[in-house]
Amino acid sequence: MIAGTLIVIAKEPVPGRVKTRLQTEFTPGEAAALARASLSDTLNAVRAAPACRRVLALDGSPGPWLLDGFDVVAQRGSGLDERLAAAFEDAFDGTPMLLVGMDTPQLTDEHLSFDWQGYDAVLGPTEDGGYWCLGLRLPDRRALIGVPMSTEHTGRDQLRRLRTLGLRVLLLPTLRDLDTPRDAALITAAHPSLRVSRLYRRLLHTAHPGLLFDQALGGTANVVAIGTDGLTVPSLSELERWSSPADEVDKLALSRCEGPVLDIGCGPGRIVTALAERGVPALGVDISPRAVSLTTSRGALALRRPVHERLPAEGRWGSVLLMDGNIGIGGDPAALLRRCRELVRPGGLVLVEVDPDDDLDDTAPIVLRSSTGRRSTPLPWARVGSRALLRHALAADLYPTEDWRTTNRAFLTLRAA
Repeated sequence: MIAGTLIVIAKEPVPGRVKTRLQTEFTPGEAAALARASLSDTLNAVRAAPACRRVLALDGSPGPWLLDGFDVVAQRGSGLDERLAAAFEDAFDGTPMLLVGMDTPQLTDEHLSFDWQGYDAVLGPTEDGGYWCLGLRLPDRRALIGVPMSTEHTGRDQLRRLRTLGLRVLLLPTLRDLDTPRDAALITAAHPSLRVSRLYRRLLHTAHPGLLFDQALGGTANVVAIGTDGLTVPSLSELERWSSPADEVDKLALSRCEGPVLDIGCGPGRIVTALAERGVPALGVDISPRAVSLTTSRGALALRRPVHERLPAEGRWGSVLLMDGNIGIGGDPAALLRRCRELVRPGGLVLVEVDPDDDLDDTAPIVLRSSTGRRSTPLPWARVGSRALLRHALAADLYPTEDWRTTNRAFLTLRAA
C-alpha cells in the first residue's frame, strides 16, 4: 500500500473464545496460545509493511502481545459483517484502507505492498472459501452488510457484492487461514520460522493427558499408554473394550456389587450403564468431560469431578469400583484406597481390578501417545498386582474377601471394616 491505512481485526486470545476448531487436538489454553502467536506474527507483518497508519480493531482488551505503532479501536456491531463495516468507518482518515484478520500468520509485508492505482477495492481469497483481506478506498456499509460470513462461499459472495456496487477489484494471492489442526500443520511446514509454527512444534510434544484421552473417547485419534519400560500399558489402551457394552467378565464383577455403586474413572460409561440396566443405583465419576458426556448419553448418571474432591453420599456407598486398572489413578494406590474407604459405608465393598502379574508394583509415570503425533506430558499412574494391593488395602482398613481371575484379568474384592 502507498500512504494507506492498515487495519487488523482481531479477538483477544482468551481460552475458549478463540480457535475453537483447534480444540479437537489442543486444549482451550493451547488453542488460545496458538491464536496469540498467530496474532503476533500478523502484527509484525503489518508493522513491517508500508502504511501511513496502523489500526487494531479489537474485541476484548489489549495484552502484552500488542506492538507499538497501532491505534486500538473497539469492535462494534453484532454480526461479523457489521463489525467489519464499523472497523472501516472507525479507521478512516481519508486514505485507502486494507483490513486483514489474525488468521493468516504467514502474511508478509510483500503481500501488503501493492499499488491502488486503477482499483477501488482489494480482496484476498483464502483456500477455505473466505478471504484474508478486504480493501476499500472509502467506508461503505453497502459493501459488507448482509454478506454471509464464515461460509465456504463468503469470498465469492463478497467479490460479487463489490462488483455489484460498480467497484474495480484487485485480487491478491490466495492464502490459507489457520483454523484447524491440519491448517496449523501445513502452515508450519511451509513457514517454519513463524512464531506460531515454533509453538505448534513444541505443543506436538507436550500434550495434556486429558486431551488425548478425550480424543480417544471422541474417536478422533487412537491413543496408547507407554510405561517407563517402553511397553504398552494394556489397561489404558483398550478403547474398544471401554466403549463396548459390558462383557461377560464385567458382568461377573458387577454380580458381586452391593448398591448403590460408585464407579471411579467411569470412562464412557459401560459399567454404570450395565448396573442401571440391572436396576442397581450407580454413579460414575471421571475428570474427562467427554467421558461424562458419553456416559450420560447412554442414560446413566455421571459426574465430572476428581475422586479426591467432595463427592455425593460420602461414607454411604454400598460398593466402590476401580475397574480397568483405575487403581492407578494419581500414581498413589495407598492414598486412593484410603479415599475409597472414606466413600464406602461400614461393611461395604471395594472391588479393584489389578494387574494379572501378582508381583507388579510400579508407580512410575506413564506417557500417552496419539495417532495424531502428539505425546503427553508424564501422567502419574500406578500398576499393581494383588500382593502390593493387599498391603495397601490392609493399611486402609479394607480386608480381602475374594481373589478371582479370568484368562486375562484379575480382581480383588475388599470389605470395609
